[in-house]
Amino acid sequence: MRIVDIGRRIELIPIDPHFHDITIGLYRQQITDPNLGKAFPAFLVHTYSQIPGATERIGEVIQSMQILGGMLKTSEGLLYFPCKDAHEAACRRVFLEACKLASNTQTEARPLNILDRKSQLTITVDSIGSGIYRVTANGEGRGAARRISAIAGGLMKLGEMEGIEADNKDTVGFACGHSHDALVGLLLIRAPNVRVVLREEEMGAARGTLSAPSQQT
Repeated sequence: MRIVDIGRRIELIPIDPHFHDITIGLYRQQITDPNLGKAFPAFLVHTYSQIPGATERIGEVIQSMQILGGMLKTSEGLLYFPCKDAHEAACRRVFLEACKLASNTQTEARPLNILDRKSQLTITVDSIGSGIYRVTANGEGRGAARRISAIAGGLMKLGEMEGIEADNKDTVGFACGHSHDALVGLLLIRAPNVRVVLREEEMGAARGTLSAPSQQT
């Protein structure tokens, strides 16, 4: 039997409710850019299940990740960000959100604005170039400022973004210096409730174990 190294697993869906409860994993690899001769991180979506339709289901998840995260795909089916940085935490979120979508669901990139249910403010994230984003709200006052700061902080935690100005809590950016509008739109949905999201991820990681191929249907 030939053993294939598929990379380091960074996320797991133990049971896919949209396709026969199969297990789907997200793996990180290193691949080489033939033009630059440099290695960069890429991600594999994989299942050991061999039931009919499993390959197509994996293809749907990959396609959704391309749309939701603004990711690109190699000829071998590996996903990567255009900037060729890892953005591993953000990629995990893209994977989890893609797996929540049922088969044949029309996937669209998320807008850069949401209605914040806690404050009833419309929160908007504007790209100002070089991977930097500013969070604003359609309101003023201390309450609006607190929510802007909280949501900017949520983006930083979910997407491993950085604060740009020490005395200004509304501006965050990617260290790679590239814009990722689709990715930010996706993260913005969860940013207002980041503590809940991170707690759910920790619980999921504690439960999630990858079944051997012989144990999957």
